[in-house]
Amino acid sequence: MTRTRRGAPRRPDDRGAVAAEFAVVLPAVVLVLLLGAGALAAGSQQVRLQDAVADAARLSARGEPERAPAVVAAAVPGASVTVEPDGDVVCVSASGPALLGLRVTASSCALGGGR
Repeated sequence: MTRTRRGAPRRPDDRGAVAAEFAVVLPAVVLVLLLGAGALAAGSQQVRLQDAVADAARLSARGEPERAPAVVAAAVPGASVTVEPDGDVVCVSASGPALLGLRVTASSCALGGGR
């Protein structure tokens, strides 16, 4: 065991321990931040898709079902749209891409015949 200038025994050297702990924790922190950002992006995509589907359902109910896919595609590029009239009600469903290959879906119905 080495001695300091004053003669007290010196503890084993633990310099660098903080850097090693930081190197272990940093990838976990980055992964959590990326997953959080991905969840926020997917949630934002879901909201855009739901708004677009609601607009498309209202357009389809007013007699303009051919515009529904364009409305959804403008909000969420690459989304697939289905328009299903059922008596007085028109339902529109859509599915679009989100981050990391996930897909978000939304559907909305509107009462037909309104102008």
